[in-house]
Amino acid sequence: MPNSTYDFCVIGGGIVGVATAHRILHRHPGATLVLLEKANALATHQTGHNSGVIHSGIYYPPDSLKARLCRRGASWTKKFAAAQGIPYEVCGKLLVATDAAEHTRMLALHERSVSNGVAVELLDAAELRRREPKVTGVGALFVPDTGIVDYTAITTALAGEVRSAGGQLVFGAEITALAETEAAVTATGPSGSWTARTLVACAGLQADRLARMAGLRNDFRIVPFRGEYYQLPPERAGLVRTLIYPIPDPTLPFLGVHLSPTIDGTLTVGPNAVLGLAREGYRKGSFDAKDARAILGFPGVHRVAAANVRTGLRELRNSLFKRGYLAECRRYCPELTLADLQPREAGIRAQAVLRDGTLVHDFMIERTPRSVHVLNAPSPAATSAMPIAEYIVDQL
Repeated sequence: MPNSTYDFCVIGGGIVGVATAHRILHRHPGATLVLLEKANALATHQTGHNSGVIHSGIYYPPDSLKARLCRRGASWTKKFAAAQGIPYEVCGKLLVATDAAEHTRMLALHERSVSNGVAVELLDAAELRRREPKVTGVGALFVPDTGIVDYTAITTALAGEVRSAGGQLVFGAEITALAETEAAVTATGPSGSWTARTLVACAGLQADRLARMAGLRNDFRIVPFRGEYYQLPPERAGLVRTLIYPIPDPTLPFLGVHLSPTIDGTLTVGPNAVLGLAREGYRKGSFDAKDARAILGFPGVHRVAAANVRTGLRELRNSLFKRGYLAECRRYCPELTLADLQPREAGIRAQAVLRDGTLVHDFMIERTPRSVHVLNAPSPAATSAMPIAEYIVDQL
């Protein structure tokens, strides 16, 4: 157990936490810093269970943190990967409209992309088919700057620089209590206690619990949504050349089931979005009594469910029956078959939900006198990790 006070303590070994530690030591050379991670490795949750997309920032309201930080993050991610020798590819993304209603939403999305300064090209059905012969739709948006990378590799490289700058990484460090005084914050758990003059919590799926320990707002919960993926057989990996996305529903924070080439050469399909009853349970049917009580006992979850009955039932059906999942994909890629959908590990999105049933769409970051808490950081947090970290360090 440490017997000294650190200058900084960061809780969370995902990409946002590691990037924050990196920026702190860049701004404050020689400072003492400890990063605490509950798991026995970095990037074990959202960072290591996503599609690996370098997002462009097309989706987000122009005045939002997501819009402001995502585009900067995309540029940083590509430059850092190149400097570190981490493979990445700028393959572009097609957002495909499959009917008149989606086409109308597509045009609105095009206007938003212009407001956000994101390069985008409008395609008609013929041009879409010319570029991606296996994809069909009434039109599409092509976003040329979207790319793919391995965010676990990015996190590992950042952690190496944190260590080189004198930062200490501690694994197996679950935190069960925070105590803040005028001078410092002490984080305590089964494996020890750490005191720092300033603490940053980037706890992802546990963000609301850390916030309550710090005495911050209690009007939200982190709700886990399981994102189930499939992958195509190796011989079908060349089915498309670009990322293929549906036109998203603007009322939901999820982007829909998409076809995603990955940097390791796999072609994935997914994710859907199914309410989970275990924050860190990746197997279908995972259940944790503590998590289930926190989720099902929160009024905001019931309000979300009541407002999205049809969507929720469709997602549940597609989770239980592969044919329903396939039907979502075949709307824009009719050549796919049941045999193409092979098992792949799921991901879990940490989604903040307010007591009134509002799904928090933007990043949400709040502070106490001696701590900063990242309360909501779903996609595109991996892309935006370094600008999020800079935003946090500015507040310190």
